[in-house]
Amino acid sequence: MKNLKITDKWLNYLYPIITFFSIILIWQIFVSYFKIPSYILPSPMDIYKEFLYDWEILMFHSKVTLLETVLGLGISVLVALIIGTMMDFIPILKKAFYPIMYVTQMIPTITIAPLLVIWFGFGIKSKVLLVILTCFFPMLINFTDGLDSIDRDFLNLFRVMRASKWKTFIHLKFPMSLNKFFTGLKISSTYAFIAATVAEWLGGSNGLGVYMVRAKSSYALDKVFACTILVVIFSLIFVGIISFLKKYIVKAI
Repeated sequence: MKNLKITDKWLNYLYPIITFFSIILIWQIFVSYFKIPSYILPSPMDIYKEFLYDWEILMFHSKVTLLETVLGLGISVLVALIIGTMMDFIPILKKAFYPIMYVTQMIPTITIAPLLVIWFGFGIKSKVLLVILTCFFPMLINFTDGLDSIDRDFLNLFRVMRASKWKTFIHLKFPMSLNKFFTGLKISSTYAFIAATVAEWLGGSNGLGVYMVRAKSSYALDKVFACTILVVIFSLIFVGIISFLKKYIVKAI
């Protein structure tokens, strides 16, 4: 029975891998058979060659985008935790600002980015700020939902024990809301790279977004695909790291 479970587990990984490589193979055959120019649709082999020959350039631009993403996401975590904690301790803040925060998230990122570039320049500040504005809300909403969904029996127990509001938050609310907070963090980690790349599209000197714009302008779509693949890979790595941290931190607490 145990061996059967292990087999099923590996099959769950095997199916998407087989599907992925099948799509790549069909893509390569389709482009080769119909002789589609690379400036319209590059083949997987063209993209592989781009990684092979321009690896150093791609890594140089990747470091810039990674720095912007890590800084923005890290600050977003602090902002979400601080605002969420303040809203829990001062309920009127939640009533006053929570609906406004919802509205701000309906503003497309592409409209905010040019303003940040104008106000804060073409450097790293505008990129990090856009990542923060994009990422903090999914974490905040999940964190506050986690705080609000604590079982009333637990809260009543802490009241009977005459625990202060701060001790109740530290020993009960915060640990029990971490599961939902990490869910929001996983969502934000995928948004972070998108936000950093969009900000680079609209102004900058380095980064994967800048490299994409230059490649698009010269119809080098293999470079555009290579950058896109890197963004996807980095996003998956971040999600994997966060899932690992969630597993061990939530268990430890």
